[in-house]
Amino acid sequence: MPIVNIRMAKGRSLDQKRRLVKAVTDAVARTVDSRPEWITVLVEELDRQNWATGGELHIDKFGTGYGTNGRLDEDGP
Repeated sequence: MPIVNIRMAKGRSLDQKRRLVKAVTDAVARTVDSRPEWITVLVEELDRQNWATGGELHIDKFGTGYGTNGRLDEDGP
């Protein structure tokens, strides 16, 4: 039984997450010749205030709305 872990920043809609887990499930089922109902996908959403790259929190580096629907926040770069 394959288990897939996905970690991503918060901000995606429920519909986006539904499409993501469906696409991942289909790809894994095809690749490892497994039944889709045997595949588990776990989505972990991370707050940007708890995620840093290069020693700088993403909330400070990119702004609060960065990545939401592909748009930058007004206070982002």
